[in-house]
Amino acid sequence: MHLSAVGRAFPSHYVDQGTLIDAFKGAWASRYHNVARIEQLHRNVLVGGRHLALPLAEYDNLDFTRANRAFIDVATDIGGAAVLDALSQVGATPKDVDAIWFVSVTGIAAPSIDARLVNRLGFRPDIKRTPIFGLGCVAGAAGIARASDYVRAFPDHLALLLSVELCSLTLQRDDLSIPNLIASGLFGDGAACAVVSARPTRRGPAPRVIATLSAFYPNTEGVMGWNIGASGFRIVLSSEVPDMVRRYLVHDVQRFLAGHGLTTADIGVWIAHPGGPKVLEVMQESFGLPEGALQRTWDSLRTLGNLSSASVLNVLGDVLDAEPPPEGTWGLLLAMGPGFCSELVLVRW
Repeated sequence: MHLSAVGRAFPSHYVDQGTLIDAFKGAWASRYHNVARIEQLHRNVLVGGRHLALPLAEYDNLDFTRANRAFIDVATDIGGAAVLDALSQVGATPKDVDAIWFVSVTGIAAPSIDARLVNRLGFRPDIKRTPIFGLGCVAGAAGIARASDYVRAFPDHLALLLSVELCSLTLQRDDLSIPNLIASGLFGDGAACAVVSARPTRRGPAPRVIATLSAFYPNTEGVMGWNIGASGFRIVLSSEVPDMVRRYLVHDVQRFLAGHGLTTADIGVWIAHPGGPKVLEVMQESFGLPEGALQRTWDSLRTLGNLSSASVLNVLGDVLDAEPPPEGTWGLLLAMGPGFCSELVLVRW
């Protein structure tokens, strides 16, 4: 199973972090006793700017109904653009696609976005669709794993994993909790689509999926997720997230690699989800990674923010767009998310 290409698309509204900080400070100044704290939290996530689903001024009076309607419209637009970008890289068309996985955790749609794209892009009527909601940040890695499982069973088929996350539309203007203040400075909007095929369809070497691992951590439901109510999606974000790396992820990665006769020192390419600075710092330290091993992940965080499930696919796209590593190089794609859980994908060039 080859990871042949990643297509990407973003809303046209890109706003630098300084402008966003000023907007948040203006909105919350009359209700938050320490406005400087807002700027401190937003600067600490090390994000330089983010794409937004809507023009900045339209967030002033955005209720759940309007936000979800915007999710459907924008997700269909940029999701379709990401699909076409991915397929163009491998010389394929929507008619060539046999199965599509769609992942998102920032809006609700029935029919789902993938169904709307069947009509818009002209996929075949017999395309197999699997929309997945609720996996959050881990869904990019999990979707790669599930799509590769499918292609392993149907080696003549071409599969897509499409992620669209419009995190800005979940903004809760009345929530002055620290988790919401952090989330409002960290998460951005974007779409990414990965092509998974048993045949190497990309020009040049493409990484092959060798193995995958799903790891669920019992009784950790309160670490990350949503409380969904009348006002929409209210963030659940615990300070324990970096501890999940130390407590669980390190052991899982070591066990996973050991099953293939490998250690972290054997991994030449790290494709990690940019969960945030603290998570990446703990990962760097706990895995004993050399300087620069997570550079693409740091770059993605600074340029785009955390795109939830689309982030790790964006990092994968950057890897595929770069000069390929030497033949035989091992890579590890990984992400964590609500559950709490992790997904690991071992690849090799």
